[in-house]
Amino acid sequence: MQSLSRSLQLPQQIPDQVEVTLLLSGGQEYTLSVPTQDLLLRQLFEVVMDWEGKRVKRLFQVPIQQGQAMLVFPCDRLVGLITNPPMIVQQPIQVQQPIQAQQPIQAQPSREAAAEQNIIPSKAFQFDHVLSPSEHRQLLSYVQKRESLFVSTSTSTGDLSHRQSVVLYEFSEFSELISSRIRAFLPEVLAQFGLADLPTSSIESQLTAHNDGHYYRVHNDSGSPDTASRELTYVYYFNREPKRFSGGELRIYDSRIENNFFVRAETYRTIEPRNNSIVFFLSRYMHEVLPVQCPSRKFAASRFTVNGWVRRV
Repeated sequence: MQSLSRSLQLPQQIPDQVEVTLLLSGGQEYTLSVPTQDLLLRQLFEVVMDWEGKRVKRLFQVPIQQGQAMLVFPCDRLVGLITNPPMIVQQPIQVQQPIQAQQPIQAQPSREAAAEQNIIPSKAFQFDHVLSPSEHRQLLSYVQKRESLFVSTSTSTGDLSHRQSVVLYEFSEFSELISSRIRAFLPEVLAQFGLADLPTSSIESQLTAHNDGHYYRVHNDSGSPDTASRELTYVYYFNREPKRFSGGELRIYDSRIENNFFVRAETYRTIEPRNNSIVFFLSRYMHEVLPVQCPSRKFAASRFTVNGWVRRV
């Protein structure tokens, strides 16, 4: 623990064991007892003390249930630690210009301003020309012929006001085509997110249409037990040309740590739903679909997407 001594305030009586609760993105948490001198404790604190975002890419493999099971997670899913007894992290001192003696002492920033200084920027990657012109035309024709098979979307909470759109869950004629393109992008995309060695298990997909007045309020894609293994979200956009709708941008929020939880920041990036393009981002990011305006209200004029998730093993 020598490398941590300058950044941690340790209890006066250092115990042999420390009870550590791991706070993971998506609201998950696990508590375990770790020897004070264990390398694991040092590595966990190195991750949460990565002030400059230069985190070493690491896959944690933590024995749990008295060694009968293994908790495995990439380091970027760790968003906080709770220790008993308390081990308090001290932020590094910022070098400032000397202040003249006659100058008044500056007030500390507000809590709101301090919180905004701890923003974790979101990342998103968008690629164009995903399908060939022929494949794109075939996909458009396919969805237009199946308008009657689309059903209203829902959410796990049952809140009908949270999401407005229609969806087709079964489209085997094209789901494999999209999945094959996603697999081609995965090595580069996972490397960009620092997940190059992440083992993936499956690619899920659904075909969604947003028409006039449709939207999807702020949410993430991995916040429930049955979605916790979703690592990567993708959205493939396609529509008729010329485009007959406006709006429908994807807004992806930055994150920050609040009370040891991973929460939405007020800052965000906006992704234009470009025809025949695909966007990738981490499923834990909070995001939303802004309202769509489609004056004709014709189904064929909708903002269409094939959207889904890549799950980790």
